[in-house]
Amino acid sequence: MSFAPSNHLLLTASQLGQLLVSTRKRHKLTQAAVATQLGLSQNRISYLESHADEISVKQLLSWCSALELELHLGERDTSTASSSAEW
Repeated sequence: MSFAPSNHLLLTASQLGQLLVSTRKRHKLTQAAVATQLGLSQNRISYLESHADEISVKQLLSWCSALELELHLGERDTSTASSSAEW
């Protein structure tokens, strides 16, 4: 199934968790299916979706691969005002 590419600016771990859940559901994948691909239990996937601050970089990269996501990092545009509390 093909989806139109989209970009998401994530500033918090909560936003990451929400993106992982929505993308998993859009791909019609269960937590168990993602767990199998990541070598984790379904319970752990459920936990990490709501506690994304505990996802390791290795897990995040594997998760992105399983959900056909790309991870892009770049310098933040400091020309617009933002709260440092978001970091």
